[in-house]
Order: sequence, then structure tokens, then C-alpha cells
Amino acid sequence: MNYRQTATCCALFLASIVGGQAMATTETSPPSKIDWNVEKTWDLPAKPMDIVYSLDGKRVFILTEQQTVLVYDNQGELTGSIPVDKGVSAIDIAPRGEKLFLINQDTKAFSDVSIDFIADINTVGSPFLGLAKAPVTIAVFTDFE
Repeated sequence: MNYRQTATCCALFLASIVGGQAMATTETSPPSKIDWNVEKTWDLPAKPMDIVYSLDGKRVFILTEQQTVLVYDNQGELTGSIPVDKGVSAIDIAPRGEKLFLINQDTKAFSDVSIDFIADINTVGSPFLGLAKAPVTIAVFTDFE
């Protein structure tokens, strides 16, 4: 073996040892501290019992002691409320956000509640065909095909 091959082999061997030690050190080192800060605080009209965020981050659902689920947007604006039965103690949300799941301790029941968000669309002054007072039907397809 010549000098160049020996030097290359030694360099590769040392690099693998040093690299392995560096990786082992970073993987096993526990954090020495946790850095945190409060980003938002919302004043609520009732004592909260449970909370769930929609997976898209657009809505927050807060279950209160007053048998109500308060619905907020992600900026903290109350957009609606959903009355629930007495005894409801926990909530969760479906992956697509189309249902809330409720647990009732008093009745030992599970409920799934379909939720839809309705938006008023101002069509005043918009062009149309047919009679202005004709009924309008809108079909919503959620299968993404």
C-alpha cells in the first residue's frame, strides 16, 4: 500500500469515529432548559372545561360549564356557540372538522354532532339568468374527486 492510500484510509476511519461520536452526543443529550412565551390569551365568558383546535388551525372549540361549546376563529373572535346537554365533560373533533364528538359523564353517552359553517353570500347587483326570486340549490361535494 502506498502513502496516499494509507492516508486516505486513516482519514476515512477517523472521520467515521468523530462523526459517530458527534451524532451520539446530539441524539442523547437531554434539553438543558425550555424556552417558552405566551402568544395569545383570550378572555372567556364562562369557565372552560375542555378545548380542541380544528386540524387546519382555523377554529377553536371550547366546552364551558354552562353547557355550551363556544366556537372561535384563530384570532380569538367568537363566531358562534353550540348548546350541549348537561353532563358533557369532554370534546374532540373529526379529522376533517365536520363533526364534534361529545362525552357525557352523567348519561354515560357518546355523541357525534355534525357541524357546518354557513356563510352568507351577498348577491345584490350580481348578474343572473331567470327569475330573481327563483330558489337556488347549491351542492357541496366533499369527496375531493
